[in-house]
Amino acid sequence: MDNLRLYIVWLCFVLSAAELLGPEARKKNSEDDDDNSLEELKEEGKIDPDLLNEISEAMNLEFKQMREMREYNEAIRKTVGLLKGEEEDKESELAESSLDQMEKTLKMFKTTLFRHEPNWIQDVKSISSPEDEFEKPAENPQDILDMLPPLPEQEEPELSPELLEAKELYEAAVDKLERRTPDLRGAILQVKHAADKGYVPAQIKLAWSYIYGEGVELDVEKAKNIFEGLAAEGNADAHAGMGFLYATGIAVPVSQAKALVHYTMGAVGDSDYAQMALAYRYWAGVTLTSSCPKAMELYMKVANKVASQVSLSGGPAVHRVRLLDEADGVSTGSALDTDLIEYYQLLAEKGDVQAQIGLGQLHFQGGRGVTLDQNKALHYFKQAAKSGNAVANAFLGKIYLEGGDGIKADNETAFEYFKKAAELNNPVGQSGLGIMYLQGRGVPKDTAKAFKYFTIAANQGWVEGQLHLGFMYFGGIGVRRDFKKANKYFSLASQSGHVLALYHLAQMHAQGLGVMRSCPTAVELFKNVCERGRWGSRLMLAHRAYRARDSDSAFLQYLALSERGYEVAQSNAAFLLDEGEARLFPAQERWVRALQLWARGASQGCAGARVKLGDYHYYGLGTPRDLDAAAHHYRIASEQLHSAQATFNLGYMHERGLGLARDLHLAKRCYDLAAEASADARLPAALALARLHAHSAIENMLESPLAVLFLTGDSPLLSNWDIYLITALAGALGLVVYLRRPPQPAN
Repeated sequence: MDNLRLYIVWLCFVLSAAELLGPEARKKNSEDDDDNSLEELKEEGKIDPDLLNEISEAMNLEFKQMREMREYNEAIRKTVGLLKGEEEDKESELAESSLDQMEKTLKMFKTTLFRHEPNWIQDVKSISSPEDEFEKPAENPQDILDMLPPLPEQEEPELSPELLEAKELYEAAVDKLERRTPDLRGAILQVKHAADKGYVPAQIKLAWSYIYGEGVELDVEKAKNIFEGLAAEGNADAHAGMGFLYATGIAVPVSQAKALVHYTMGAVGDSDYAQMALAYRYWAGVTLTSSCPKAMELYMKVANKVASQVSLSGGPAVHRVRLLDEADGVSTGSALDTDLIEYYQLLAEKGDVQAQIGLGQLHFQGGRGVTLDQNKALHYFKQAAKSGNAVANAFLGKIYLEGGDGIKADNETAFEYFKKAAELNNPVGQSGLGIMYLQGRGVPKDTAKAFKYFTIAANQGWVEGQLHLGFMYFGGIGVRRDFKKANKYFSLASQSGHVLALYHLAQMHAQGLGVMRSCPTAVELFKNVCERGRWGSRLMLAHRAYRARDSDSAFLQYLALSERGYEVAQSNAAFLLDEGEARLFPAQERWVRALQLWARGASQGCAGARVKLGDYHYYGLGTPRDLDAAAHHYRIASEQLHSAQATFNLGYMHERGLGLARDLHLAKRCYDLAAEASADARLPAALALARLHAHSAIENMLESPLAVLFLTGDSPLLSNWDIYLITALAGALGLVVYLRRPPQPAN
């Protein structure tokens, strides 16, 4: 019965849409008259015959679908029958409400059809006069969206007093963790109390804390039990946690199929972890067929959350330390030593302006082992501002403009500090004035002045000036809308890593605004935005655990981030397995897992990971020995990623004929290139070249007639010791000749 009603409503809609064909369709009542009118129009050349054929086919298809719906309706009525009693009344009420909703939707569609008439039902006048099309205003998609009924608001269930208390306790703990408080154990203890009271977000947080060993003892079994219980209730974040466990084989056997099921369930439930993990798999083709559109759809959802939560300043700083580089002695910008921080504090208290500004910026943005603390930043900036420092005044303006952390926002005070800094030609102060004039905060709204200040700041390379110029050109605020200029300024701001610049640049590439539409570029930008979310601070916590000799905790934190697609986390987790510091797996399984993680990091352009892939195939670690594959990876690292180590390895393989044709000239070329690519490679390359020269000299000697006497021992003049001495001298001569070469001119 309900299907019959829906069929009648659908028929009414088709008939109402058919009436749009114009007054001539209503005048003709017979098929002959319709055919005559169509023939007349064809003869006049006012309607394209192909267009009429398409309309006829579409109408025939509609009638065919209507007949199928009627047959289906009759079959359902015969097999199911009618409902009785109260159930029938309830069903009829539901059907009536559904019909009312459908009637409203049909009215909206009918109104839309009348307002925005399709091309194939234009009247004769509109077809015959194409000049009128340029006079018509462009269709505004927002008008159609405004006509759609609003989505029903999902009201949060009312919490009991106990759960409200647990929620407050949990939010206070999360606030401490986001400010990177040193009292980690105390914050996690608050989370545990909230979880014990039954607050679900606290239970999820506690489960991850058990996995990381963060503030509690590392216990993956407890984490698994929490995730399993909540996943059975349909919690999206719990599904994401189970996906991580099955994908990595932590506490459960490895099952990529189950991991994909849980990730999919979590992504549907709007879990950012599941959405990022699934998006990465679609992007990289890991256990899934690579699909750029699906990856972009998922990354875009997470990027929207990140962009909505970030401030105009770009959010706290996150330092990405690659353990492989740190082990090689490469500067990674990791945490500052406590003694160094105390030294800066001593200088700041004695009135050193640069130390005051440095500490103020560290506390303002966080990172490098310094706790994010707006009050301490305010203290140091005020000390520096007493000497009239422009940077200090500018950052004081930012603190008072944004407020937070117990500091009340004050537009007047912010304007005064920004003005002092701008008068000293400081771009931060100029950009701050531009924001205040753009938003009308404490001053009359003036887009012209805002544009002027943003331009001055952008010309000095300040990221926020470039970002806001991009906003103004993108939205046509105070200037003519220009997507190309918006793209230019967003690109400049994105070079400094500003989240909002990356986000808007990704949107422009996804939609083709001002640039050619490019799904791969949009996905990479959206991925970059997603990796700058609040969960990115886990990289610093993992590094802190590694420095504290808690390698298992560091490994699990890096492993969790590697599922999200962080390349540095994949490389660091592989490094811990490679060094044998992660003791969660047996030796043979450790090499296989490390190889998988190195491969994922290498696919994202990490040169060190690519070299490691070559090493694993060269030595047969976690995979059968394959010199051809090793040479392949070394060549990629050398030619595309400019790795000196890979170039040196290629030279060695050419010298010995391992996996490559033996060619001493190519070996020498590779050693020279390695020495040019890195200063650290000069000494190893010099020794390798000396060996190469000595080897070449010995081969030349062996090819001479005198060498026959040496080898057979028939020479009455030379003993065996003499032969050894001559060989050593030849090697030394080769080294001297190499080291005394004239220096090569710089490129």
